[in-house]
Amino acid sequence: TRASYQGHIRKYLIPYLGKVRLDRLTSRQVEAMFDAIEAANEHILECRESEDPQVRASVQGQRVIALSTKHRIRATLRSALSEAVRNPEEVVNINAASHARLPSCPRKRPLVWTPDRVRQWEKEGTVPGEVMVWTPEQTRAFLTHARKYVWLHPLFHLIAVKGLRRGEAVGLPWSNTRLTDAEADIRTQVVQLSWTTFTSTPKSEAGQRTITLDADTVKVLRGWKKFQNQTRLQAGAEWADSGLVFTRQDGRGWHPSHVSDWFARIARAAGLPPITLHGLRHGAASMALAAGTDVKVVSAELGHSTAHFTQDTYQTVFPEVAKAAAEATAALLRGEPAKVSNLAPVR
Repeated sequence: TRASYQGHIRKYLIPYLGKVRLDRLTSRQVEAMFDAIEAANEHILECRESEDPQVRASVQGQRVIALSTKHRIRATLRSALSEAVRNPEEVVNINAASHARLPSCPRKRPLVWTPDRVRQWEKEGTVPGEVMVWTPEQTRAFLTHARKYVWLHPLFHLIAVKGLRRGEAVGLPWSNTRLTDAEADIRTQVVQLSWTTFTSTPKSEAGQRTITLDADTVKVLRGWKKFQNQTRLQAGAEWADSGLVFTRQDGRGWHPSHVSDWFARIARAAGLPPITLHGLRHGAASMALAAGTDVKVVSAELGHSTAHFTQDTYQTVFPEVAKAAAEATAALLRGEPAKVSNLAPVR
């Protein structure tokens, strides 16, 4: 979080607004900063489309700044100016960032890879949304293919079923995992900053939680623990005793980026449409709600701060659920008992 704030200050706030006296900063100047950022975006996109290789090379590595990032930049400035307004030693009376206008940034809701969307992707190579999730059948196909990768399948299984964040799964220790009680305490996570990683606690109080493990997941983890112990005994002194649930062949923990890379590789090998590793978490949330699990339970298991966020984001991801609800309503009008079928669980 600190690195993100520093990036906003170093890359945008100082270059565009650093020479403006604080008591003379206006909302229009803040808006002009975002206009300049958008002009830079257009320049990058135009250069990328150029037929001149030198022009394309001139913007290599440069990123287009998304609207969501602009909102975060404004939030950083707004927070700093709020402190200035409250400080009696400052001469700032108005928070210019609060009055600066930006287009609204709607939440990116997940889209499921329906057969029509898969056909369009296979034909044109286009991905219909920024946040994509697999159907339960596609998730099962991935987990089946992932069994070939013994050192990764249990990790992917846990994320797919329980919706852990990548850092939470990578940083989960055996000391917080109670297979007899079918529970796991999420108290740590591996955070990646550039390439460097360190272990910390989840950012929010809701993120520190206890999840319940289903019987299939307990079976997978028991088998994995037995295999891991056998490998540890064979490795002897060469085994790095990290104490983590999910390790590489030498006992050391996984680097989060390596896990994401392997996930993408296995998904391609399975012939599945693309999603991110975080898409497995989205899919777990969507399937839990589609299976009829109470939204408060799903929210607590995912570590969300409110059940409203969970319901608003995931409730209508699978079209089969909406179709079943529509048919149930029509059945009531026909005087028939309503039956809403749930999606099959992931195995």
